[in-house]
Amino acid sequence: MPSHTAFLFDEMTFWHSASQYALTLPVGGWVQPLAGGGHAESPETKRRLKNLIDVSGLSSHLKIRTAIPAAESDLLRVHPAHYLKRFKSLSDEGGGELDHRAPTGPGSFEIAKLSAGLAVAAVETVLQGEATNAYSLSRPPGHHCLPDKAMGFCFLANIPIAIESAKARFGLGKVAVIDWDVHHGNGTQAVYYNRPDVLTISIHQDRCFPPGYSGTLDQGEGSAVGTNLNIPLLAGSGHESYLEAMESIVIPALQRFEPELIIVACGYDANAVDPLARMLAHSETFRCMTRLVREAAERLCQGRLVFVHEGGYSEAYVPFCGLAVLEELSGQRTEVNDPLLDMLLKQQPGEEQRALQSGLIKEMAKHFNLAS
Repeated sequence: MPSHTAFLFDEMTFWHSASQYALTLPVGGWVQPLAGGGHAESPETKRRLKNLIDVSGLSSHLKIRTAIPAAESDLLRVHPAHYLKRFKSLSDEGGGELDHRAPTGPGSFEIAKLSAGLAVAAVETVLQGEATNAYSLSRPPGHHCLPDKAMGFCFLANIPIAIESAKARFGLGKVAVIDWDVHHGNGTQAVYYNRPDVLTISIHQDRCFPPGYSGTLDQGEGSAVGTNLNIPLLAGSGHESYLEAMESIVIPALQRFEPELIIVACGYDANAVDPLARMLAHSETFRCMTRLVREAAERLCQGRLVFVHEGGYSEAYVPFCGLAVLEELSGQRTEVNDPLLDMLLKQQPGEEQRALQSGLIKEMAKHFNLAS
C-alpha cells in the first residue's frame, strides 16, 4: 500500500544563494535589518523544517524522495525561451540581480530547475496514485515569477510548470490553486488570468507585496471571469480571519469549481513573527487551513492534493508551522509542541478589528457570488 503522504526535497535546493548580490533588507522601522549581506530567502527556514520532520519521527511516516530537474519542454510551456536564456546566462556568470527583488548566485538556474522539478514530481506522484497527497519543499519559490520576468525571490513559476506538465502528460483537466502565502500570488495569477480550466485563489496581506496591490476586482478575463479570486486581509489579521476566509470563500469556490486536483502555494509568512509581513497566524492556523483543504479534496477530487512550499522567513518559527501542515496531511501527530503557541494565542486581534475584517470577508463572498 502506498504511503499516504509524499515529501519531496533535495539538498541542492538549499545551496541557492544570492546574499553576495543582495542589499540587506530592512524588515521594519524598529527591527534590525538582516546582517552581513544576508538575504531574507535563506535556506535555513527550509532546512530547519526538514530537520524537525526527521527528529520528530514524522519522516518515517512519509514517502520521502527527490526528483530530477524540470525538463526544458516543461519550462517552455510557461516561460519564453528568451527569458530562460537570460536567466541561465546570468547564473553562469556567477549571478546578479535578474529582475526586481530577484538576485541570483552561481548555479541558481540549475537549482531553480530542480525546485520546479520537485513540484512536477509531487503532482505526478499524486496523479499516478503513489500517494494520496504530497508536499514539495521547493526552493527557490515560484509564485511571484511572471512568464518573462523574475520577481520577489522567484525565478521559475513552479506551480504552473507542474500543472502544464501534468496536463500534457496525463490529460489533467481542472486544477485549483490556493495561495496562502502572505504576499499576493501575482505570478500564478498572470499565467492563468484568461484560463477557465485553472482556479486561482490568493489570500494575502492587503497591499503588502507587490506593493500597493489588493486585487478584489481582478477576477479573470473573457471565459475565465470568476476563476481568479483575491482575498486581501487587513494587516494584523489572525487565526479567526484566516479560517473565516477559508470557510466563507475558499471552500465554497472549490465546491463550485469542482477541480480534479488541488494545489496549495504554501507560504508561512503570515505567521505572527515573520519579518516581512504583519499578520498574526500561528501553527494551528496552518494546521486548520490544511484540514479544511484536505477534507475538500477528499470530497471533490479523491483526496488529490499537493502542497508546494513558497515563502516564510522566520527561521525559528517556520518549522513548527510546516510540521503542523505535514502532520495534518499525513494523519500523524508527533510529540512536538509549538513553544510560541500560547504566547501567539494571546496576541490575536481585538474584537473591533476582528469585526471589521469579518465584515470585509462577508462583502467579498457576496461580491464573488459565494454568500450563503
